[in-house]
Amino acid sequence: MQYMLLIYSDESQEQSMSEADKQAFFGEYMEFTEAVKKAGVFVAGDALQPIATATSVRVREGKPSHTDGPFAETKEQLGGYYLLDCKDLDEALQWAAKIPSARYGSIEVRPLMIWD
Repeated sequence: MQYMLLIYSDESQEQSMSEADKQAFFGEYMEFTEAVKKAGVFVAGDALQPIATATSVRVREGKPSHTDGPFAETKEQLGGYYLLDCKDLDEALQWAAKIPSARYGSIEVRPLMIWD
């Protein structure tokens, strides 16, 4: 079954890291990515541009409107994702706990709906 692991964290925390800490942190992401690839569960994954680049789209009474920024004000922002093909939720949760941002943010794990 495929699971989306959505990575939420406070962007300001990463921005306040020293350059050495950023390199070490992203090195951990590279190691994690290699581990899920080696395990054969990696389907896709990427980081997102900062929240300031987001545009929200809403349609009300048939008319679309665009707003700069996220849908809602939150302390943590969606920063990236992994799409993994795991045998069950327990395996997906084990991988989610290994994502570096889980230490200071949160990882939302959701099964995908597969349409035949």
